[in-house]
Amino acid sequence: MRNTINQVLLLDIPKIHDTRGNLSVVEGNTVPFALKRVYYLYDVPSGAARGGHAHIHQSEVLIALSGSFEVVLHDGSHEKVVRLSMPNSGLLIPTGIWRELRNFSSGSVCLVLASGEFNEADYIRTYADFELFKQGAS
Repeated sequence: MRNTINQVLLLDIPKIHDTRGNLSVVEGNTVPFALKRVYYLYDVPSGAARGGHAHIHQSEVLIALSGSFEVVLHDGSHEKVVRLSMPNSGLLIPTGIWRELRNFSSGSVCLVLASGEFNEADYIRTYADFELFKQGAS
């Protein structure tokens, strides 16, 4: 469970070009796990942040369906900031990586594809607990 920033990847979501508008599809092996839950964030007030947690067992892919936002990632030693703004690009966040979402543009929609159903016991909700978790995973 010692995933690092190096395991956080940008995934290309297939894009079908059409003069009537583009279409992107998530199916088969588009993401490296079976989808168990799909949810989305929207109407995030200016200056507000989302996330602020890590998962013990669940992996996620974040996609900016509309607008843009930043994802701040920590692995316990390193930090990385990724700006998402393309609906055909997904950010794969494996287990054991802290994430915070911030700087949402007006009208942003963040789609989350998750490898697990909601389970509160899978969440690490404070950064202090995350640091302890990472020390134990060494």
